[in-house]
Amino acid sequence: MNLEKLKKIFKVNNFLQLFMVFLVFGITGSLALVLSDVILFFFNIINEEMNFWFYFLMRVLVMFIVYQILLIVVATILGEFKYFWEFEKKFLKRIGIKIK
Repeated sequence: MNLEKLKKIFKVNNFLQLFMVFLVFGITGSLALVLSDVILFFFNIINEEMNFWFYFLMRVLVMFIVYQILLIVVATILGEFKYFWEFEKKFLKRIGIKIK
């Protein structure tokens, strides 16, 4: 797949914006993974001490919430707030949450 197709898929104007979009997704995913682990540890939800399914469900739930928040924060810091706010609104609408 060439870069022109990627620009169309991600609906960006130029290669710098495409790079920034990839950078935001990469940083956000990594931070969400680390921070969700810290949050679970803070609430004493530890894999070895809990039922596997409870821990797994809590990990996914915390990671989902943290990711959504971090996506906007990281995008704002890197100057891509408008792009990711539209992305976030579309995503939340798909799961049944309406934001104006």
